[in-house]
Amino acid sequence: MKIAVNTRFLLPGRLEGLGWYTHEIVRRMVLAHPEDEFLFLFDRPFSDEFIYAENVRPVVLFPPARHPILWHWWFEWSVARCLKKERPDVFFSPDSYLSLSAKTPTVMTVHDLVPLHFPEQIPLKHRHYFLRQWPKFIRRADHIVTISNFVAQDIVQTCGIAGDRVTVAYNGCRENFKPISDLEKSAIMAQYADGKPYFLYTGAIHPRKNIPRLIQGFDQFVDRTGADVRLLLAGRFAWKTGEVTEAYENARNKHAIRFLGYVPEAVLPALTASAQAFAYLSLSEGFGLPMLESMHCDVPVLAANASCLPEIAGDAALLVNPLDVSAIAEGLNLLHSDVALRSQLIEKGRIQREKFSWDQAAAQIYATLTKTAGK
Repeated sequence: MKIAVNTRFLLPGRLEGLGWYTHEIVRRMVLAHPEDEFLFLFDRPFSDEFIYAENVRPVVLFPPARHPILWHWWFEWSVARCLKKERPDVFFSPDSYLSLSAKTPTVMTVHDLVPLHFPEQIPLKHRHYFLRQWPKFIRRADHIVTISNFVAQDIVQTCGIAGDRVTVAYNGCRENFKPISDLEKSAIMAQYADGKPYFLYTGAIHPRKNIPRLIQGFDQFVDRTGADVRLLLAGRFAWKTGEVTEAYENARNKHAIRFLGYVPEAVLPALTASAQAFAYLSLSEGFGLPMLESMHCDVPVLAANASCLPEIAGDAALLVNPLDVSAIAEGLNLLHSDVALRSQLIEKGRIQREKFSWDQAAAQIYATLTKTAGK
């Protein structure tokens, strides 16, 4: 079978959500199926680290696609022309975009419908493209893969497509997220948190991530308890972060809050594993991968009782109303003060995390590609 793959997010030294997803899924398919040919479609010069085996043939297609006009050019002209020339059996696009003009059978991963539900949280220069094109992409795809039952149901209800056109393949966790020694934890705490225990959030600093209420809840928790704890926020500032800045400036305990910016992959697992607890109070998610990473690090989780997060967390997280600042404060207090609760959540997390595997996800997606190609 000849499989073409959109690999434009495989960026050396800059893998983020879509890049990691592409890497984890596609690498496993390439290595598990040496009998197949994989055609990797890049939009800029690529790194050899992503050419996983001899059955991969990379192709660079102009232009670099990081703007709506260039997205359209890349997918509707460059990708379509390449697919017509190469005649693959199936095209896999793991980043929620595809070519409307290509005739190749296409499988697309849809990670969430946030741009459709929260368009005001998308930069204006991108908003029109998402609102206009995404429903077309979803209707055009021969089959859709998504990452939770919550998103699968959302796609069916919002976009009006048949449920049998959607397959759920849960995300997995990278192997480098694991528990570390107390000595290593002490070093991380000294470097990032003044040697104090800390709550951690990782991910983009973005409106739907609910960071202002997390800051307010932490502030309220410190006011109530006087706990000498830090709140570490690890991630790049994204679109419309004025509310985050305002919440921080208004915090009475801003001395205990740290914005770390983008944390390199070499540091992130140890930073996660050293946290007293992980806080993930996002208002809308497709999966919530940082929760799973925390479970693999034996770190208890405070999560929103919204969107897909209860599905992924199971009983291995303390769930709170993400719109209730007092509930967030009480959740932080419980995870700080109740050692038994932390231990229970860690044990439940060890069980819950076994439900999610990149190997299983890659196998499910390969089976979907095979069926879509008619092989």
